[in-house]
Amino acid sequence: MGVNSNRVEDFSSHETSIRIPPTNTISPPMEIHSVCLPPKKTTLQKLKHRLSEIFFPDDPLYRFKNQQWCKKLILALQFLFPILQWGPDYNLKLFRSDIISGLTIASLAIPQGISYAKLANLPPIVGLYSSFVPPLIYSILGSSRHLGVGPVSIASLVMGSMLGEAVSYSQDPILYLELAFTATFFAGLFQASLGLLRLGFIIDFLSKATLVGFMAGAAVIVSLQQLKGLLGIVHFTSKMQFIPVMSSVFNQRDEWSWKTVAMGFSFLVFLLTTRQISMRKPKLFWVSAAAPLTSVILSTLIVFCLKSKAHGISIIGHLPKGLNPPSSNMLSFNGPFLAVAIKTGLVTGILSLTEGIAVGRTFAALKNYQVDGNKEMMAIGFMNIAGSCTSCYVTTGSFSRSAVNYNAGAQSAVSNVVMASAVLVTLLFLMPLFYYTPNVILAAIIITAVIGLIDYQAAFRLWKVDKLDFLACSCSFFGVLFISVPLGLAIAVGVSVFKILLHVTRPNTVALGNIPGTHIYQSLNRYREALRVSSFVILAVESPIYFANSTYLQERILRWIREEEEWIEANNESTLKCIILDMTAVTAIDTSGIDMVCELRKNLEKQSLQLVLANPVGSVTEKLHQSKVLESFGLNGLYLTVGEAVADISALWKARP
Repeated sequence: MGVNSNRVEDFSSHETSIRIPPTNTISPPMEIHSVCLPPKKTTLQKLKHRLSEIFFPDDPLYRFKNQQWCKKLILALQFLFPILQWGPDYNLKLFRSDIISGLTIASLAIPQGISYAKLANLPPIVGLYSSFVPPLIYSILGSSRHLGVGPVSIASLVMGSMLGEAVSYSQDPILYLELAFTATFFAGLFQASLGLLRLGFIIDFLSKATLVGFMAGAAVIVSLQQLKGLLGIVHFTSKMQFIPVMSSVFNQRDEWSWKTVAMGFSFLVFLLTTRQISMRKPKLFWVSAAAPLTSVILSTLIVFCLKSKAHGISIIGHLPKGLNPPSSNMLSFNGPFLAVAIKTGLVTGILSLTEGIAVGRTFAALKNYQVDGNKEMMAIGFMNIAGSCTSCYVTTGSFSRSAVNYNAGAQSAVSNVVMASAVLVTLLFLMPLFYYTPNVILAAIIITAVIGLIDYQAAFRLWKVDKLDFLACSCSFFGVLFISVPLGLAIAVGVSVFKILLHVTRPNTVALGNIPGTHIYQSLNRYREALRVSSFVILAVESPIYFANSTYLQERILRWIREEEEWIEANNESTLKCIILDMTAVTAIDTSGIDMVCELRKNLEKQSLQLVLANPVGSVTEKLHQSKVLESFGLNGLYLTVGEAVADISALWKARP
């Protein structure tokens, strides 16, 4: 039996075969088109195309086509260093806007940097170091105009939680710093590797549902941890679970300081009020942006003026002046805690990368420009590698800083340079001014920053739209809240992967019916006007057919047939003769799937039923042809559409005596 025995043609042949029904039929003739094979390609060509689709879906090298070597060199430098792309067109007008936005986010970055470092159990000065070097690196390598770079609450929490389980900063501060810088190095190495190898799809396993639950749970834990500062508790648990934290709060009631409580909650109300003002009136963004620094200044002045009467209020104390000291000598690549540093780096790297790219793309969409995900991975990765050698910990694009940057009118990454310059001035000259800054104000700043991570509206939408996504969200939230931050994240990722496996191993199949007066076939359940076609069962498979689902699909198709036969018997309808599989949505098939199709055809033949395939995609048709499976289907076993299959087979039945 040849290639064209069942209307399968090579791509080069586009003939249309027409079967004219017998004269005694009432239906008008219908064209029956041939199913064409895709263009012939060698194995190497197929592999090249497949790898290109996996790793280069955006075709990043299209600019280099048909260019001279000198132009290619310039384009390559611009590709690696985006600053060379927009730098030549930069002007004084843009610089004015960037100065304003840079100084504005600096007023937010300085108190946040100090606060988030405390959240990671690191010295406050490390938070300021992390707001100086990484923004400078990003301004050269990053492709986002509005991303405000620095420490973020989630990465700080995860680092503090994971490292704190192995080493206590209070007991061994040098070892803790070594692990923090080493974890930052591995985070940057992992991030840059994903960008260089174009493996960014790995971070897609952190679904939106997972992140909504994780961030909400982390925000609750972070807020509860700040009760130590808000209440003035000295002896507080280092654990990051809901029950131990609340137990510690109430077991240490005798340590509560009314002075600390009064100051803390007063400034917390002030910060939350300014946040609400800016949310309701976006033009007043500067109110919430300036509030943290204003709170730091006011609280420091209050403690300084009342230092003789403020003995119960804990203060930051001495902070060293000067630039970031080198920390490459503190990177440790051996020893018993190396595994902890690597694990912490991978987890914080994934989380910070996900947040940074999501924030960058959000504001890029508002200004109608594109952010290259792989470039962002490399930029964030290299800035963390550089940061690990200059006394910085994990940094990324912060949503709060980026929102302020955007609203302040930032025009380019120069706003990060301006912010870094302001931090530099602070490091060189202003550090003694923070001596009397109370720790309680840092707790209030952290609570205000993380409370926006609790997105209950998104959780409600998940419940309405997709219950499995809501389950992943809930698992992430309660896992973080009651078990631990990394395990909560792992549980949520596990639920998301389970959801993927569920869709792959248990794909959807649909019974189709004809819309009267048309050749359209749609789901019988969705469309009330769709009617069953006498003597046919028409089924659509809505997934690839792989080894993981081939057995299930065979069983499910046989069940559809059995149920249809029972319905026919109950309603005295025409005998079932033909089963049509609509393979429009079957995007791929493997050898197990091909074997399943063969077995199904043989099984149905024993029951005097004909199996017909309709509209298989090119790759599926090619594999079925190469495996000689199509030869067993015969002339009337493969059609371009369900409508053509029904019309042609019905005409053949009517033509029989």
